[in-house]
Amino acid sequence: MAKSKAHLLRQYAERYETADFLKDDPSRFMHLVKGSRNQEAMAFIASSLSYGSRPQFNMKIQTILDWTGGDVDEWLRTGRYEEHFKKGDTRCFYRLYTHDTMHRFFHAYQQLLLTHGSLGDYVQLHATDAFSAVATICEYFNAHGISTIIPKNTQSACKRVCLFLRWMVRANSPVDLGLWADFIDRRTLIMPLDTHVLRQSARLGLLKSKTASMATARRLTATLADIFPDDPLKGDYALFGYGIDSHMISS
Repeated sequence: MAKSKAHLLRQYAERYETADFLKDDPSRFMHLVKGSRNQEAMAFIASSLSYGSRPQFNMKIQTILDWTGGDVDEWLRTGRYEEHFKKGDTRCFYRLYTHDTMHRFFHAYQQLLLTHGSLGDYVQLHATDAFSAVATICEYFNAHGISTIIPKNTQSACKRVCLFLRWMVRANSPVDLGLWADFIDRRTLIMPLDTHVLRQSARLGLLKSKTASMATARRLTATLADIFPDDPLKGDYALFGYGIDSHMISS
């Protein structure tokens, strides 16, 4: 990779990985609750709903946060989510997710919490790196009949699960929490890949593929590791910044 391009991406990463990033990003919700278990649960819910229109999914995440009163872990463990999400309720909550879909998702999550303590505790039993952590999360929810919200396997890019892992693993960041930093190495994290990231990566010559798959996400991560060898997902902020600046130039 050209030195000028690598230098540009390092500049973008430093400029955009700041507290200001939280303003309109779904990562802000995990900073609005106290305690590691509440933060972990809020982060998982927020990442799981983060697709489509940002203002719309942020509004739905805020609604759930309001219902929990900030005690997200207790809201799940005690089944208080059933006050708002009824089994068999086919009304739409957000896009493809009905109230029944959300009930089944939260019920599966509740059972994990009651059995293992936290999602982090469960993942730590089964995973040694980020890819096996993604696989572990997908396998658990697929085994409980949840494949709409969490992908059933790691063939897709698993963008939202990879985003959640970035939040959980990267420490010493104004954005990411680093709650799982002691058992997953940040160098194994996988780029949260969607069509926007694909587009920016292609413009920069980082990728040729137009398909958002796990294989493509891992190829992009390997390329970013050449620029950020100790912390490849710092490249997530770099590509975000590049996209913002490119949009401003073209507007």
